Amino acid sequence: MKIKINGVDADIQPENEKTIGEILGALDGWLAGSGHRLSGLNIDGKTVSAPEMEQSFSRDIETIDTVDICTTSLPQLVADSLGATMRDIEEFQALAFDEKAGFTEKWKTSPQGCLLAEQYPELFNWTVKSFSGEGCSPQVLVALIEERLRELTDPVGEMSRTAQLVDDICVRLAEFPLDIQTGKDARAAETVNIFSGIAEKVFRIYHTLKIEGFPVKEIKVDSTPINEYITEFNKALKELLDAYERRDTVLIGDLAEYEMAPRLRGLHTAVWGVVKGENK
Repeated sequence: MKIKINGVDADIQPENEKTIGEILGALDGWLAGSGHRLSGLNIDGKTVSAPEMEQSFSRDIETIDTVDICTTSLPQLVADSLGATMRDIEEFQALAFDEKAGFTEKWKTSPQGCLLAEQYPELFNWTVKSFSGEGCSPQVLVALIEERLRELTDPVGEMSRTAQLVDDICVRLAEFPLDIQTGKDARAAETVNIFSGIAEKVFRIYHTLKIEGFPVKEIKVDSTPINEYITEFNKALKELLDAYERRDTVLIGDLAEYEMAPRLRGLHTAVWGVVKGENK
């Protein structure tokens, strides 16, 4: 049996697999690692419909000449789910009051709801709360979704636009210990929230760029491989948050100014440098 992926011959030969389902199971780890998901199946030139999919898994590979496995990148799937959610928000707003609760429960188990719960759990929760009248307004929710869509569909442009945000928050991090010492608690809390949000945004764009084929996974930041650098970044962030909870102003000042600000700036600069080189 010949195996293709998205119409291209794959250098894959079955070993102990006997059925289509076993073949797909063996490829599952590879698909996940490459940032793709199964989106369709073609057996001997015939597209397998959704109702036929489960039955096709039991087919013996000895009875098949060619199987073409169709995949879609995870960023594209998530972008499609975000687009569907925006249409759901529009539909939700047009419903009568007594129809909204049922709509919300149905949305939670919809394909777009399930994928958002897996990939963007905080956005899933914001959507549920908004539908329940307990969270942000539909207009704010749409703005949040539009931002995530830009990260997925235009990661290069969004990384460029993030540069000013990184510069601004690094200035605020330098002022962070003084804000705490002088009783500016609201501004200090806002700085923590903004910093966390920007760091998460840079991480999300980095992962999208990696799936889209940019050589960002080979980056070294200050001679440290990027995966190790991100792990150290997250540890330092946890230490900062713990120090903030304890009101340890000395440690907060050292971490904010000498750890978090340069780490965030270094990460953004390294990723953006590779992206600019990729586009020359």
